[in-house]
Amino acid sequence: MTTQREIADQLGLPIHPPKVEVFDLTDSTNTDPKSRVRTVDEYRVEPFGLYMARSMEGHATLRYVRSWLLPALDLRVSIFDWNPGHGHDQDFYLDIAEVEPGAQRWHTRDLYLDISVGTGRFARVLDVDEFLLASRSALLDPATSQRAMESTHRAVDGIAAHGYDLDRWLATHGVELSWSRA
Repeated sequence: MTTQREIADQLGLPIHPPKVEVFDLTDSTNTDPKSRVRTVDEYRVEPFGLYMARSMEGHATLRYVRSWLLPALDLRVSIFDWNPGHGHDQDFYLDIAEVEPGAQRWHTRDLYLDISVGTGRFARVLDVDEFLLASRSALLDPATSQRAMESTHRAVDGIAAHGYDLDRWLATHGVELSWSRA
């Protein structure tokens, strides 16, 4: 069977296959999209999702990541702590992703589209170019592409309707995020 990476390479596309991550609650590890196993400082399971906090050792711009995986909304909501001299004008970074909960392991598959949120100011959709390439090159099937678009629109519309306040919008879905300190 031909892999998605092989398809992208054969077509000469400057696109990667969907990024997949594993969140292992038993071993307190996170296997990142490059198959590197990272130690997790904290996991917390709530009825609406999974919280993870870990160091970003070896990353050029990031020092620490705190994320919530929200399966019902197809979201990974993250707060990044930046290395000195780096940073962005955002409060939250949302990855549109398939989130598969499990008793001991959770999995995500990134669907290319992202949203940068500045509380009270903006919700910007990012990486549309990657999404379009992935959709056109069959790295995402039509149903998954449609799901990604619908999830993105639902999130941006909801956040905007609540004054660009992610927490207010999430509360309408019974989600209340709490964040540990890095």
